[in-house]
Amino acid sequence: MTPETLILGLGWYLVFVISLTFHEAAHAYISHRLGDSTAYHTGQVSLDPTPHMRREPFGMIIMPIISYLANGWMIGWASTPYDPEWAQRYPKREIMMALAGPAANLILVVIAAIVIRIGMLMNVFSPPETITFSRVVDTAGSGFQVGIGIIVSILFTLNLILFVFNLMPLPPLDGSALIPLLLNEEHAYYFKQFISRPAVAIVGLLIAWQVFGFLFDPIHTLALNLLFPGHHYS
Repeated sequence: MTPETLILGLGWYLVFVISLTFHEAAHAYISHRLGDSTAYHTGQVSLDPTPHMRREPFGMIIMPIISYLANGWMIGWASTPYDPEWAQRYPKREIMMALAGPAANLILVVIAAIVIRIGMLMNVFSPPETITFSRVVDTAGSGFQVGIGIIVSILFTLNLILFVFNLMPLPPLDGSALIPLLLNEEHAYYFKQFISRPAVAIVGLLIAWQVFGFLFDPIHTLALNLLFPGHHYS
């Protein structure tokens, strides 16, 4: 592993931890505000990544490293506990809790986009000819400015991935919480019982990985063209 690869990996991991912690803290905070303090009592209404890492050490520590070494970018997972009886009593509150995580990632995408646009106004950043997950901007300077460009690029890309992926309506992803809205109360109850099975969650994740690229590519292109109007990325 070259020093450049190691430094880039550290940048990816920093952004990864921030992004997943923000995602899970949003779940925990909204559930606490809406009456379920299960996650609050485990310390997860916090931007401190430690309680999230303790809960999912493989998903937040080991898997990101493995995925970076294999693919050059990171993926992993974390989780937030909640009271199933609370969710059953208040299905709309459960949906709000589920959507809070992807909403947190969308906020980070917008923050990254604002930083990029400010950098362009200051002639620090410019649109690159070729976009990669780690390179959404070209940087005029060197050293510190290049590092900021890499971090903000990863922040934009990774959180767009997390936003889109988690909104897919497949268990155990957050988007599956929207399906009961289309069902009557009895069918919604049986649907929740069905998707709570571990085997169903595994199948859901396998399907999500297979179709994610087809879903994400046009959304990624749209986001880049909104970020850099007039450049017509494809």
